[in-house]
Amino acid sequence: LLALSALYWRVIYSELRARYDVSPGFRFNGKNILLYGDGGINLGENSYIGDNSTVHASSGFNVKIGVGCHISSNVRIFTESVMPDSDFRVKPVPAKAGDVIIADACWIGANVLINPGISIGVNSVVGANSVVTRDIPPDEIWGGVPAKLIRKKRQQAANAVSNHSTNI
Repeated sequence: LLALSALYWRVIYSELRARYDVSPGFRFNGKNILLYGDGGINLGENSYIGDNSTVHASSGFNVKIGVGCHISSNVRIFTESVMPDSDFRVKPVPAKAGDVIIADACWIGANVLINPGISIGVNSVVGANSVVTRDIPPDEIWGGVPAKLIRKKRQQAANAVSNHSTNI
């Protein structure tokens, strides 16, 4: 039964790769990952998305996830949503829409909601259980509801990290 489930998700993810612009090195880490909508979805090389996550791209809008991104489980990314101050008794309910851009080398924690029109800068982190309502600059750590700046990242020299792995 487990093998049948794995085969099922391989087929589903293969269909998503055919429909959207999914790099060969992008990984679907788990099951119940949903990509949908008539807009564009571009998923970068050496990135992954965790189980139970959803990426929605409305017609005319795009979601782009850069290279080397870590998207945890149960993350929601939307290019369209209703306007919260609207009178929901009046139809159609006005919506806000916009592209979502997650630049290279970002880490998005579990249970994060990323609203329409958001850009997340290179090498940034969004903490678990956050709601992103504003653009996040590069090299920053954000978290909360709504997500706010926690601090700027303390940069480590790239060669210090690579030297650590060779000093065995």
